[in-house]
Amino acid sequence: MATIVLPVAGGRLEPFRTSQPRAFARPTRPFDRIAFSAAHVVCDPLADVDPWLVPAIDWDATLRFRSHLWSLGLGVAEAMDTAQRGMGLDWPTSLELIRRSVALARAEGGRLVACGAGTDHLAPGPGVGIDEVVAAYEEQCGAVEAAGGRIILMASRALAAAARSPDDYHRVYGRILRQVREPVIIHWLGEMFDPALEGYWGSRDHWKAMDACVEAIAANAAKVDGIKVSLLDKDKEVVLRRRLPAGVRMYSGDDFNYPELIEGDALGHSHALLGIFDAIAPAASAALDALAGGDVAAYRAILAPTVPLSRHVFRAPTRFYKTGVVFMAYLNGLQSHFAMVGGQQGARSLLHLAELFRLADAAGLLADPDLACARMRRVLAVHGVEG
Repeated sequence: MATIVLPVAGGRLEPFRTSQPRAFARPTRPFDRIAFSAAHVVCDPLADVDPWLVPAIDWDATLRFRSHLWSLGLGVAEAMDTAQRGMGLDWPTSLELIRRSVALARAEGGRLVACGAGTDHLAPGPGVGIDEVVAAYEEQCGAVEAAGGRIILMASRALAAAARSPDDYHRVYGRILRQVREPVIIHWLGEMFDPALEGYWGSRDHWKAMDACVEAIAANAAKVDGIKVSLLDKDKEVVLRRRLPAGVRMYSGDDFNYPELIEGDALGHSHALLGIFDAIAPAASAALDALAGGDVAAYRAILAPTVPLSRHVFRAPTRFYKTGVVFMAYLNGLQSHFAMVGGQQGARSLLHLAELFRLADAAGLLADPDLACARMRRVLAVHGVEG
């Protein structure tokens, strides 16, 4: 297999020999878990814009990646934080992305897609109150519905700043949920992903916040398909899962512990809405196919090597995980460059990317090691490392 020189801690360089990639089988049956991959966007590096200020999207490459996910049996969670929502991707561009993805899903025979609706066009501030937050949610939810999309109700920075108690969250979610046409997926995004969301649901204590969250869902259960929880704490997810009203699903957003949460226990299981599925899509698909066929041992064996990779990609500061996700797509030839909206390709160090390369290899996820090495060498050269 191919050999490459990679940096290690202390400023040294060491040779690394790639291993044989795993052959992940395509799905042979419907999954018995609903599985969304939150999908990244591919920027247009040739656009004449200031990348930190203006998002420029390569629409063809971005939509090809969605077709890639669908071909593996995964759904697409569109315009979420994996797509750099609020970190380079603004609402007008997000809405265009939603419209294009929904249209493509329809053209490909009704593929599974759900779309983020939030308040990110409303800047938090002292003049922003609960009514303004509701109006912002109404605008985005209406736009998603007009595009024919299902809604993922994203957490709101403006609400986190404006709310003074759990009652404010109940007011906002109650007013929005009463208006939506179809049940939505609520997204509770933790402060490790977005520091501006600390104290969501009215408390910095997640257990107290959970009480408010459950109350809001129970009051509007008919309009809630499920909740995606991104707290990177499996115990909290399991407790919340068991507290949900009948018929309301748990969608795991735990990129540290997803295999056991999706597998579940005697009292239930989580479905999936995960950013890491963007990077490990072939493995996720094969594992879910095995689980649907009752082969739990194969499910575990496929996903276990992906966990160290995922924990590395999502290590603190967790909000920079998108860099690793896009880097994986670049290494595997799913896009032609390693550039991101907002210039976020620079959010992780060269040492971080080198370790990601090693862990992806260990998981069998470098589909073409020769190509991956060639592309890794280009990134090394940009950082002044030749060899």
